[in-house]
Amino acid sequence: MDKVTVNEVGPRDGLQNIQNILSVDERLKLIRSLEQAGIELIEIGSFVNDKTVPAMSNTDVLINKLGNIDNYSVLIPNKKGLDKAKENGVKEICTVLCVTDSMNQKNINQTVQETLNDLKEIFKEGLKNSIRTKCYVSVAYYCPYEGKVDSTYVNDVIGQLIDYKVDELVIADTIGAANPKEVTSLLSSLKSQYKDTSFSCHFHDTRALGLANVYASLVAGINKFDSCIGGLGGCPFAPNSSGNLATEDLVSMLEMMNIQTGVNLDKLIHSRELASEYTSLSLKGRMI
Repeated sequence: MDKVTVNEVGPRDGLQNIQNILSVDERLKLIRSLEQAGIELIEIGSFVNDKTVPAMSNTDVLINKLGNIDNYSVLIPNKKGLDKAKENGVKEICTVLCVTDSMNQKNINQTVQETLNDLKEIFKEGLKNSIRTKCYVSVAYYCPYEGKVDSTYVNDVIGQLIDYKVDELVIADTIGAANPKEVTSLLSSLKSQYKDTSFSCHFHDTRALGLANVYASLVAGINKFDSCIGGLGGCPFAPNSSGNLATEDLVSMLEMMNIQTGVNLDKLIHSRELASEYTSLSLKGRMI
């Protein structure tokens, strides 16, 4: 492994669950700062209910200000979100499937099967409209309501999503409870069984195992990771879900391992300072 792609989720996942709600212009400045640091892929926002997640309101206005959106993705919860993505010229949509019924009900008020049925149509519509599709396979290791999730079951669910022609699957340790052994085991199995599928990973750092799990993923052959500036974030529907893996920690570790990311650490720290200012939080990673 000599190169890894960083997908920055701070402007969406990082901001969705904090007290301070950023203005569109502040969100725009944060995104521009991340781009100047060398981040090429950014999840900029979501088309969700403004009352449920007020921090993500006016994402359509943000898109209009950003202009060229080829390297941006937007999270959508359902077909209505897809319609808004199409209206705004979005090139990549992110969807979410929590693999346990308990968590999926909390997140989008559906059973797993109901969401799978909807995703089948969303992916079909995305393909028809030349929109790239991603799916977060959430609570892939542990669920805050049901405990450890059976890996064979996760494998079966992923098989269905692949049959539905999703472009990328993001294996998510949503509450940060997985350990490196579990991560390598699941990802190695998936990579072996679904050789032509694009997999990436999303880790939370609840138990300070985010970087260890990144390394375990590298061993399994994963070369793309979500991360969040300053370790912001946490799922609003998952108890005990702390912040995401900090982008500066991810880039720093990979740089120490001589793995290229194309990201300038000094400029990334400036982005973290900007995020701290806008959120009124003292943000810092574990490494720098």
